[in-house]
Amino acid sequence: MPAVPTARVHLPVLGAVAPRVQATGLLERLLHDQQALTAVERFAQRHADISTPLLEARYRERLPATPPGPGQQYAFEVDLDACSGCKACVAACHSQNGLDAGETWRQVGVLHGGESANPMLKTVTGACHHCVDPACMKGCPVDAYEKDPITGIVSHLDDQCIGCQYCTLTCPYEVPQYNPARGIVRKCDMCSGRLAAGEAPACVQACPNGAITIAVVDSARAVEDAQVDSFLPGAPSPGITVPTTVYKTREVLARNLVAADFFAVRPGHQHMPLVIMLVLTQLAVGTLAVERGLAALAPELAASQASVTAGLALIAAVVALAASTLHLGRPHYAFRALRGVRTSWVSREIVAFGGFAALAGTHAMLGGRSSALGGAAAAAGAAGVMCSVMLYAVTHRAWWSFGRTLVRFTGTAVVLGLAALIAVACARGSGDTVATLVRALALVLAAKLVAELAVLAHLGDHRQGELKRSALLLITHLRRLLAVRIGLAVLGVALAAIAVVATASAPWAAAALIALIAGELAERALYFAAASAPRMPGTFA
Repeated sequence: MPAVPTARVHLPVLGAVAPRVQATGLLERLLHDQQALTAVERFAQRHADISTPLLEARYRERLPATPPGPGQQYAFEVDLDACSGCKACVAACHSQNGLDAGETWRQVGVLHGGESANPMLKTVTGACHHCVDPACMKGCPVDAYEKDPITGIVSHLDDQCIGCQYCTLTCPYEVPQYNPARGIVRKCDMCSGRLAAGEAPACVQACPNGAITIAVVDSARAVEDAQVDSFLPGAPSPGITVPTTVYKTREVLARNLVAADFFAVRPGHQHMPLVIMLVLTQLAVGTLAVERGLAALAPELAASQASVTAGLALIAAVVALAASTLHLGRPHYAFRALRGVRTSWVSREIVAFGGFAALAGTHAMLGGRSSALGGAAAAAGAAGVMCSVMLYAVTHRAWWSFGRTLVRFTGTAVVLGLAALIAVACARGSGDTVATLVRALALVLAAKLVAELAVLAHLGDHRQGELKRSALLLITHLRRLLAVRIGLAVLGVALAAIAVVATASAPWAAAALIALIAGELAERALYFAAASAPRMPGTFA
């Protein structure tokens, strides 16, 4: 019997070879075609041949058996003992949501501590905590966030966002991520579309150890746990927003467990458009407020300067409002910022300063002759400054506390208001009260500098608290900017004093005003850059 010709081919098992009968019939041709498929084609065929998703049984175990009921919501549940820090969840989230380079909605950090004889290390995966009381939603001026009443998932409405980035400040866990290329903020929505279809979120399905699951939690229980800080070592207090993520472990966590980057201090973003807006609005308000105060003490002198001070306040307010739009990722939608007046201090700030600009403009057109209009403008401006104070105080950052922020913002208004009035008085040839105004300026500025530098007393703290971190930033990364701030303050007062000695010289007074404005700009940049609040492990921006 004649021998059948054979050939050596690769089988699907890597590296294996075996003889194959030459394809002469239908079966042989089908086998030949199957063996000629690439690995990608075989993988795709495997998916096409089954009626249910691959590994469905495995990821179904990571989903709750029933949807949330009344008073309940979905939440992430993380097993710290199972998480290995492989970041498969990060990669899956990035791929599923089509994130840009450098954009992450889920991050992995490290907690470590214990004793030399019994060390402890835990890797922590974290994303949006879909809080019971989300600060991002309350602070948004355009209502770009919504919390689903059934699932409890907090979603971001990209089309509504104007890129003001205020939610990145109000969220203590720094979950919302600003995307400069798109001009908007984006965040995790727990893959709500996949959940609705009965499929696990990308991070849950990708975890090889099953460390992430979706659970149903009671909102009331989450509120109770938040009262006793039952969340995660070193993380921001859960009492701020009541996060629902559940971190569990079968071990007793070491008391000294801290994030691996706990002792690292890095300056924050300076937000220069906001720096300019805050300083100039406070200059505008301070100018009118100090002028109104002077009118009560010296009516004739104030009347001679009212038109100039009103015009100066108006110009500063208009430039400040224009500068604020530069902070927006989508400034052409700035008009939407009025929608959140009910809950957002950003919207309230815009309304207050808008009213101030309108009143100050009318007051300036009338030559500053209406004391009632000037008083109303000053009151609207004071309300705007208070809105600015509350805007940062509600973030619950110690460096931005209500008291510290109030002293800084009102101090800037008074300092620049006095400096502006000195310059106007010198320009108008009214040198009688310039010396008194300069003395008041020196006293107020000295008190403000003492208040600003008081944080350095925390350098002696044994505990690495939030204020100690801010103090460390001021004497390390930000020491040059701090020196510039102090130098400009001293220079401004010195120039104002020279203006008095030079018989109310307007150029010296104008130079003093410019130096003091520059000094307050440096102070406000420090206000942003030295903020170092608690955060999730490993989430340095």
